[in-house]
Amino acid sequence: MLIEIARMRMPFGRYAGTRLIDLPEPYVVWFRNRGFPRGRLGEQMATLYEIKANGLEPLLDSMREATDPKFRMRDPTTFREGDR
Repeated sequence: MLIEIARMRMPFGRYAGTRLIDLPEPYVVWFRNRGFPRGRLGEQMATLYEIKANGLEPLLDSMREATDPKFRMRDPTTFREGDR
């Protein structure tokens, strides 16, 4: 699921075409308050909310597509809180 969050693009709305991991945090919080979509996308966005709320986005950098400008090959086991 984490790889899907790092690579999947938002299928609708204001940020259609934006990778889920790149959605602004206030947008994800808005969905949390209003209700996530049903199905797999809702599960992914709920997980994304927890990742963003806890500042864990750098864990997904190495899971992005290699052509993504934000791709960084890094070992997730070396991640420390505060790394960005």
